[in-house]
Amino acid sequence: MSFADFRTGAVIRFPYLWAREAAHGETEGRKPRPVTVGVRIPKPKGDDVLVLFPITSQEPARDRFAAEIPDTEKRRAGLDGTLRLWIILDEYNQDVIGRSFYLEPEPPLGYFSKAFFLPLLREFIARRARTKAVRRDR
Repeated sequence: MSFADFRTGAVIRFPYLWAREAAHGETEGRKPRPVTVGVRIPKPKGDDVLVLFPITSQEPARDRFAAEIPDTEKRRAGLDGTLRLWIILDEYNQDVIGRSFYLEPEPPLGYFSKAFFLPLLREFIARRARTKAVRRDR
């Protein structure tokens, strides 16, 4: 396997570290969870940067920037269709392919459609100054 399929909208498993956990000094995600690749930023030496958004079954607070995942998209993404799921977009983890302790070259669970995911990504870009990043490549 390779990391070639890790592109925008791919859903993979990753030990996501929540911003609140990082703020309290934690350095490791508590469990592998589904995340979606928001952006893959190519780098000249091949160590591409990934922006990863968490997927959760816990309904987010109203003040969070999050989107509930429709049933059709859950099927496309290889997620559990019996659960209500949300993508959290006001925080993210950043990791680097080739230098990551956490990324595995496993095939993605699935992919979100462009019609569903790209409007969310555009809104994330518009709000980026107010998001919380946790760098995992250090």
